[in-house]
Amino acid sequence: MSATAQDVLNALQAFARPDKAEFLPRFFQAHPGGYGEGDQFLGVVVPDQRKVARKFRALGLGEMEKLLASPWHECRLTGLLILVEQYSRAASPKSGSAAQQKQLVSFYLAHTAAANNWDLVDASAHKILGHWLVNNPGERAVLDKLARSNKLWEQRIAVIATLPLSKAGELVYIQKLARQLLDHPHDLMHKAIGWMLREMGKVDVAALRAFLAEHHQQMPRTMLRYAIEKLPPAERKRWMRRGARS
Repeated sequence: MSATAQDVLNALQAFARPDKAEFLPRFFQAHPGGYGEGDQFLGVVVPDQRKVARKFRALGLGEMEKLLASPWHECRLTGLLILVEQYSRAASPKSGSAAQQKQLVSFYLAHTAAANNWDLVDASAHKILGHWLVNNPGERAVLDKLARSNKLWEQRIAVIATLPLSKAGELVYIQKLARQLLDHPHDLMHKAIGWMLREMGKVDVAALRAFLAEHHQQMPRTMLRYAIEKLPPAERKRWMRRGARS
């Protein structure tokens, strides 16, 4: 018999810890007015969720859809981890399938509402959408579409998905999105953009310095601090002294 979403939930519940069920809503700001408002937690740590994802890595997309619609944070994250596993196999040089990759990416984009916290986005966006875009340049307009969304998490998906492109030497995408979202009001976007700019700097530090020279005074301080984290300490101090908006 094929595995079901209920089987996954049962497996996760076996790992649930009361202390984590109490801690995680605070950590992910599930309180009223928080960025994760209303989210519910079983109390399962990520390493245990990965164990469950590996066990159920052949889960069908219909059952996956039920997982991604779950009110439980861990069900949604485990569903995304399974999707990452399936995409990784579909992208394998030995057994991969371009058609299956496209199907999984389309499924991911149809269910972005499930990735409604930073950990859900960061565990999936670059490993599915970002990886796919490296080999499908004609589809990259999706980054602009997501970045123009009025949903914080879709905007973060766009930014995090640029990581494989930057690693492939295609730095224009993170620079474009960073400029487009420079005035974003949310700290979680400042962190995401700064992080991806930092990753760009690992590929081409001159490109990072050029971006900073043009935009450091307009960048929120958190974004700037994340972006320069791997630069030499004296240089980091110079950039911060030159000014960034608070």
